[in-house]
Amino acid sequence: MEGSASRPRPTFADFLADAFPTSGAAEVPLPNVHRRAGHGMTSTSLDPPIPSHPTHRAARVLVFDSGIGGLTVAREIRAARPDAEIVYVADDAGFPYGDWEEGALTARIVDLAGRLIETHRPDLFVIACHTASTLVLPPLRNRYPVTFVGTVPAIKPAATTTRSRLISVLATPGTVKRDYTRALIDTYASHLEVTLVGSTKLARIAEDHLAGRSVDEAEILAEIRPCFRRHGGRRTDRIVLACTHYPFLIEFFRRLAPWEVEWIDPAPAIARRVVQLLGPAIPGAAKGGGRAVFTSGRAPTRELATVLAGFGLIVSAP
Repeated sequence: MEGSASRPRPTFADFLADAFPTSGAAEVPLPNVHRRAGHGMTSTSLDPPIPSHPTHRAARVLVFDSGIGGLTVAREIRAARPDAEIVYVADDAGFPYGDWEEGALTARIVDLAGRLIETHRPDLFVIACHTASTLVLPPLRNRYPVTFVGTVPAIKPAATTTRSRLISVLATPGTVKRDYTRALIDTYASHLEVTLVGSTKLARIAEDHLAGRSVDEAEILAEIRPCFRRHGGRRTDRIVLACTHYPFLIEFFRRLAPWEVEWIDPAPAIARRVVQLLGPAIPGAAKGGGRAVFTSGRAPTRELATVLAGFGLIVSAP
């Protein structure tokens, strides 16, 4: 594995116990694979379903990210539970999280989550951000009596489906350096050649793309090129999208890639996890509403507002 750390690392079981508390052992939910044909993957329930929410309102899911990347997760939750109310929170005042020192970022997210829980009273709180999930899930669960769902780098499905035994993880620098990510690799992909690529630009490029601003394809290619490796007649065939912003650039990735690979996106698996916890959609229920909150208080561009409306989200004050 490239870029491995020399310091002792906690076992994956330690991280799993913090990220997905349960009375028994269970597997991490398996993400979906971007490919032409469907790829059937399932996930194992880790927590009991959340008790039924009050009958006077729909289930309310809060989806949290540093910016607009978590909309890829909100989209899948909307498809899986069209009757649910979605509150999407973009902490754009803190974006990008990769620039933060870990202690300061943890304090920020834990404090902000408390205020969001008090304001919105969600039935489920989804951390649609790999960087935040690999850092703050344990303190969030220790502090607040709300069910949290995190986002796990999709290393297991990449490891179990690769034919070339060369896989890459395209992430942010913060996710690349986390012990959580290294523990996933140790557990599921220690027998493979794994390349970790920490992009400093792609999340910002995705934000620009959704906001209607032009993006530089050469810059995108430069960011993804390190993912593509050749070794002994073999070449990379699986790339894990370990940032929820990146699926918004998937068409650029496919077009610019030196060769065809499978791009693995965790969003559908997160939506399946939400259904496991909340239960299936209520038959005959009306389509759920939604709102988007930007912590900076800045109004989105017209193009981004159009995208949000397509997700059924109306911008509201923080």
